[in-house]
Amino acid sequence: MRTALIALTDELRRLKTAGVKSVAVSDESVAALRRVVAGCKASRPAAAAAPVVTPAKSSVPPAPVVALKPVASPAGKPMSPPPPVVLPPGGKQVRWDALLELVRNDPTCRAHVRPGKLVVLGVGNLEAKIMFVGEAPGADEEVKGEPFVGPAGQLLTRMIGAMGLKREDVYIGNIMNWRPEMPTPPGAQQIGNRPPTEEEMRYCLPYLRAQIEIVAPALLVALGSTAAQGLLGFGTFKALGEIRGRWREFAGKPLMVTYHPSYILRNQSNRSKRMIWEDLLKVMERAGLPVSDKQRAFFLDR
Repeated sequence: MRTALIALTDELRRLKTAGVKSVAVSDESVAALRRVVAGCKASRPAAAAAPVVTPAKSSVPPAPVVALKPVASPAGKPMSPPPPVVLPPGGKQVRWDALLELVRNDPTCRAHVRPGKLVVLGVGNLEAKIMFVGEAPGADEEVKGEPFVGPAGQLLTRMIGAMGLKREDVYIGNIMNWRPEMPTPPGAQQIGNRPPTEEEMRYCLPYLRAQIEIVAPALLVALGSTAAQGLLGFGTFKALGEIRGRWREFAGKPLMVTYHPSYILRNQSNRSKRMIWEDLLKVMERAGLPVSDKQRAFFLDR
C-alpha cells in the first residue's frame, strides 16, 4: 500500500505542476482512498489533509474527481541565502570529492534531512557528455544517498540503455540535495513527496552548478516540469508541453526539457513513450551518438 500511495502522490504532484486541475478516477479507486484516509485521519496533521473528492458536472454520471491541492512546505526551517561554492584546484575527482564534503557538511542541508537519512549529490561519469537533472531525492534516494534509484530511476536506467549507453556512461543529478519534507507525525516515516519550493531549489542550485562545472557535459537534460522550472525560472511556462523537446540553455550548456520517467510509469501508451523518446533522439544526435534505424522507430504505433 505504501508503494502505491507514493506512486499516486508523485503522479498527482506532477500533473498539478504540468497545469492539470483534476483527474477522473473510478468509483472503486475513490472507495479505496476513502478507506485509507479513514484509517490514518486521526494521526494526520491538518497541513497534510486528505485529497478532496468532488463530483464532475456532466449530463452523464461522471467518475469522481480528486481535486489537486498544493502542500505547504514545513514551517520553522527558513532558508539561508544560497551558499558560495568554492572548489579547490585539482582534477575532477578531487573537486567532486571536495564538493561532496561541502554538501554533507552544509548546515541547511543537514537541518532538512531526517534522522537516519542522507544528503544526496549526483552520481556517474565525471567525463560524461550527457547530464540528466531531476528535481529532488525521494524515499529510496535519501536512504541510499544517490539520485534516481527507485522505480523512476530504474526506468531512467533502461531509457539510457535504449540510447546505447550505460548508467555509468552519464552523470545523473538533482537540483535538490535533500528530500523535501512533508508534515509527518513524530517517529513515523514520511509518505509521499512534494515538489520543492522555489526558495529551496534556489538554495541548492549552486551545488548543481558546481557539478556542471566539474563534469563539463556537452549538454543537459531536465527531467520533468519542476526540474525545468528550477533551471529556467518559475513562471517561465505553464505546462511542460509548451517547452519539451526544444533546446534551451542553462549554465552555458544546451538544455533539453522532457518528461520525468515517472510519467511513463503512469502512462504506458506508446504515444507517451514516443514523446520522451523523440526528445532523447535529439539528445543523442546533438551528443554525436549513433542512431540506428531501429532506434528511430522505437514506440511508433504500427
